[in-house]
Amino acid sequence: MSIKGKVAIVGIGEVPTGRFPERTALEAAVTCCREAILDSGLKKEEIDYIIPTGHLADSRFNTDLIFSRLVEELGMGSHLKGNLQVMSGGASSATMLKTAAGLITSGQARAVLCVHSEKLGTGKSSQEVIDLFATLGIPSEWETPYGMHFSAVAALFTQRYMYETGTTPEQVAAVCVSNRKWAQLNPNAMFRKPLTIEEVLQSKILSTPLHAFESNVLADGAAAFIVTSAERAKEVTDTPVYLLGEGSRVTQYSISQALDMTRFGYEEAGKEAFRSAGLTPQDMDIAEIYDSYPVISLIALESLGFCERGTAGQFVLEGHTSPGGKLPMTTNGGMLSQGHTGAGGGVAILVETVRQLMGKAGERQVPNARFALETATGGTYMDIHVSIFGREPV
Repeated sequence: MSIKGKVAIVGIGEVPTGRFPERTALEAAVTCCREAILDSGLKKEEIDYIIPTGHLADSRFNTDLIFSRLVEELGMGSHLKGNLQVMSGGASSATMLKTAAGLITSGQARAVLCVHSEKLGTGKSSQEVIDLFATLGIPSEWETPYGMHFSAVAALFTQRYMYETGTTPEQVAAVCVSNRKWAQLNPNAMFRKPLTIEEVLQSKILSTPLHAFESNVLADGAAAFIVTSAERAKEVTDTPVYLLGEGSRVTQYSISQALDMTRFGYEEAGKEAFRSAGLTPQDMDIAEIYDSYPVISLIALESLGFCERGTAGQFVLEGHTSPGGKLPMTTNGGMLSQGHTGAGGGVAILVETVRQLMGKAGERQVPNARFALETATGGTYMDIHVSIFGREPV
């Protein structure tokens, strides 16, 4: 069954990303849920399911999310049908959306509230966070004992991509600069100070060839979105954003088992998404690309059909993805500048996609945007999800 135009996102909420030791994960979650409900035009009694994704900083709070803490905090216990956690790392935004769409199109729910809240910036010590993210997605039997860690994984496919395509360090760094220009216009972003290519390349080397400014920074943050049927969406808001197409591929667990670490599953997932939407890359006004490392943006631009192989770096360097460019990309600043909130990095990008198509992006609003592509990936780029959204259910 085609999902095209059958469900829509009608409300979004978000709190600023950064280091907020005084703000609890519960407070952040409730705040953005409340914002999303108010933004949606729905009554909270019309929401039948809450889907919280995983929280990494505090296992006790994560258990609270699983055990319906938000149902009680939001005063929804009298009517809610279900509370279930959907967690697939950075791909959680896509899998939450798919689950919500399934509940709605099968008649199990009228509306679904999806939410993420994280405290990776201040909820753990720096060393605990480093230890956590150094080995996630790394096989403990075969790779971890030999020193493999997440930054090294990113360095591996950055090095390989540069070798295969001739992409220069300046072109890779240009992604960070493009994202920072968008973050400067985003009041919820963690990093808003201007950034140059020279500053990126002069920053500390973490894992050759990756510099410090080419790596994301873990942060506190939260975001939420509400999904309902297309019919109900038209009744409650003037700015519904419809899901038009989607495609997904799971390619491996460990990077050593990736068949191609410079392409992953983007091409197959992208073709599936465009086919189901009945649209092409040329129809897209915005590309909201999951960006935990800059080379991923270049791989996605090429594999999804926006650029020829080996040309994405120059495309970004020339400013085409920056504010005012021909293909605005990752307009919230992404994880490289808004900040990485674990599974929430992808949720923030999805919320930004919806915000742009709703026309609510303020200074960074892309004029007359009708269609947008959004990607999400989990772990060591083990799964790729591509979603197409539009202002009309066409």
